[in-house]
Amino acid sequence: MASDKFENIVGPRAPADELAAHRMRYWWPTLFLATAAILLVISIFLPYWSLILHAPQYPNGLVVHAYVNHLEGDVQEIDGLNHYIGMRPLNEAAQLERQISIFAIAAIALLVFATVFIHSPWSLLLALPAILLPPVFLADLYFWLNNFGQNLDPTAALSSSVEPFTPTILGEGMIGQFRTEAFADFGLLLASAASILILIGLYLQRRAYKPLVEAQTSSGSE
Repeated sequence: MASDKFENIVGPRAPADELAAHRMRYWWPTLFLATAAILLVISIFLPYWSLILHAPQYPNGLVVHAYVNHLEGDVQEIDGLNHYIGMRPLNEAAQLERQISIFAIAAIALLVFATVFIHSPWSLLLALPAILLPPVFLADLYFWLNNFGQNLDPTAALSSSVEPFTPTILGEGMIGQFRTEAFADFGLLLASAASILILIGLYLQRRAYKPLVEAQTSSGSE
């Protein structure tokens, strides 16, 4: 009974003769899924999102790069400008997310790699966190930028010159006299590519192993 439950979770195994005859049919899902897991790990070390702030006193613009666990770039300068309009320092945002991000993405990558060996509908459940990672990241980013922009300190020096606002997370935006350019950076692009590879890999996996499941079902009913 326990072995039946385990087999239902892991799914069928390709017989040796079937594997030899159609090797690439079973290797393609592995290739796509394993590559996706590797891309997720690599994405940890790259910025997920970047912002360029164009201000009159900074002709070359100020840049901040958001990695999953820290910020880099002209963070202090941007915080100095934001202070005058009553916005909190950028590093106060998403502190919990940044603390757990590396372990979370590493765990998600391991789940994706596990789908290589799970040939059942459970593979989609294991891969779901990776598929949702890019939109969840953007949604969390939007939450914090909106929270900071809508809750300005009314006692700030220039608070009367800027109404509460929601910063643009992708594309161009305006904050008072400042223009911003926000874009998805290499880390988020890799995570998005991983999501696409996972979907393709799961489709190829289903196409490869579904006939084996149907064969087992028909033989069991006889």
